[in-house]
Amino acid sequence: MRKLIYGFGVSVDGYINDRDGSINWTDPDEELHRFHNDRFRSLEVSLHGRRLYELMAEYWPHVPADASPVEREFAELWTTKPKVVFSRTLTEVHWNSTLVRENAVEEVRRLKAAGDGVMEVGGANLAAHLIPHNLIDEYQVFVSPVVLGGGTPMFPPLDKRLQLRLVETRNFATAVMLRYLAD
Repeated sequence: MRKLIYGFGVSVDGYINDRDGSINWTDPDEELHRFHNDRFRSLEVSLHGRRLYELMAEYWPHVPADASPVEREFAELWTTKPKVVFSRTLTEVHWNSTLVRENAVEEVRRLKAAGDGVMEVGGANLAAHLIPHNLIDEYQVFVSPVVLGGGTPMFPPLDKRLQLRLVETRNFATAVMLRYLAD
């Protein structure tokens, strides 16, 4: 069965973006960007919610020629990696993406059962639908040294406690990664 990872850059107070939807405070240093590139390269498929897909599609297929080599590498990885985009409002997706319009939980169950590699879920709203169904196996939280005071939380309100086991911490210049396994 495929493993599903939910990883995100997050503020100290638990937000993935600020009140205006900006993530400009999460710009990774080169070492962290290389880490993300290596992690993304190892995925079989990336699952995107609509908002994250639109944000990524706005920049990565059009990365400037003067971007750093690590950014150009991620642009190539993102545009070619198989992606499943969950949206009821989009009518089409591009860059090696498949659109799923209904029942994200059942589709993710199907995708997990269809292989033995690693997938990631991108987008807090999509993850919010999957967390209560215990579909996420690993959480990678990249905590940046900023307090936003509001925005989109990484975790949704839950009816019961989500017990996690810390298995790794790693320091980068611009964030600390906390890696947890779901119990």
